[in-house]
Amino acid sequence: MKEAVNHSWTDSITSADIVISVMVIAALIVLWVSVLLLRVVRFYVKESINPTPFATAEEKEQRRLEEEARRALEKNKPTIWSKLMQLKPIEDEAELVMDHQFDGISELNNPTPAWFMALFYGTIIFGIGYLLNYHVFHYGKSQEEEYVAEVQKAADDKIAFLASPENAASAVNENNIVLSKDAAVLKNGQALFATRCPPCHGDHAQGLVGPNLTDEYWLHGGKIKDVFKTIKYGVPEKGMIAWEKSMSAQQISDIANYVLSLQGTKPAGPKAPQGNKE
Repeated sequence: MKEAVNHSWTDSITSADIVISVMVIAALIVLWVSVLLLRVVRFYVKESINPTPFATAEEKEQRRLEEEARRALEKNKPTIWSKLMQLKPIEDEAELVMDHQFDGISELNNPTPAWFMALFYGTIIFGIGYLLNYHVFHYGKSQEEEYVAEVQKAADDKIAFLASPENAASAVNENNIVLSKDAAVLKNGQALFATRCPPCHGDHAQGLVGPNLTDEYWLHGGKIKDVFKTIKYGVPEKGMIAWEKSMSAQQISDIANYVLSLQGTKPAGPKAPQGNKE
């Protein structure tokens, strides 16, 4: 089997493939030689036009000294960071020493950088402008004035929101809700009650884990506003969840009206009264 595979592989390499490979290698060699010849020709033309003179020993030494001086000058040239921070090189420290000393310590005459002074005076100018704007001419509002304006704007936005017809479902709240005996409201409240409240209050609001909702006793108030508020915000410490996250204000209003319509229905197996009588 192995011999057959090797034989098949050798048969797949034709003479044309060998010729092409040789031609590619030859082309690469010719290209390399051409580059070398081009460099030689370029050097010859350059020397023919501007021949390099042979330097004497004295000229070579002079060139070496000039190169060292140039490198030393570049080394001592201040960097962009040194210019920005106005830093002085350590070689110039002797020229910066001031005459007086204290406890054997000399002081250098290093002035504050220009960028820092510009920033310092800029803060002073800004402070003067701030003082004139907010406390002298009162062009700008103070923090207290901005707070009052934002509170007023929020109140206006709330009134506009509640007045809009498309937001009627959210217009009712614990401050403006009124008791309703409308049949449609009570029917919708009954349907909502049946899908959310029986686990705690029973199918007929007779009370299970939660209190009986059909008697005259209330833990958190028995007025329509109290019932609405209790349903909306819940009583977390007693296991009553806040329904405002899963029901609209109108739905909460319908349930509250339905609960109050159950007063005096006297369902079977009522839970004992809890809270205060109203």
